[in-house]
Amino acid sequence: MNLEKVVFGFFVLLAATLNFGFFIGDIGDPDLHNPYELFAALVVSLIATVLKFGDRTQIGAVHLATSLVADLQLVAAAIAWTYAAHISTEGMSAAATASVVSLSGGALLANAVSVVLLVVETVTYHRR
Repeated sequence: MNLEKVVFGFFVLLAATLNFGFFIGDIGDPDLHNPYELFAALVVSLIATVLKFGDRTQIGAVHLATSLVADLQLVAAAIAWTYAAHISTEGMSAAATASVVSLSGGALLANAVSVVLLVVETVTYHRR
């Protein structure tokens, strides 16, 4: 068993599941979307991105691209949440929550592509 592959797979799947946990629920209800879960999804996604830098294959490049997209979406969601919760006079309205959740949905799609790539890569792996 390759420990590097285990750690890589762990962080890819953890990023996807944390993002899913934040995303699920009524899109306009801020009580159903925990900001700490968004923060955890962002941190784990950034760790997964760093782990993807070492792979020099074509599939590694696509893995990195999906991670960068997810990171960008989650950073934008965190900024939108911070603005709505701490700067805006309206606070976390239904519209602000919908924007944050929609951005995390984009990251979720990128994470899903990354998980599919991981599964395809694992299935097509040939022992040497």
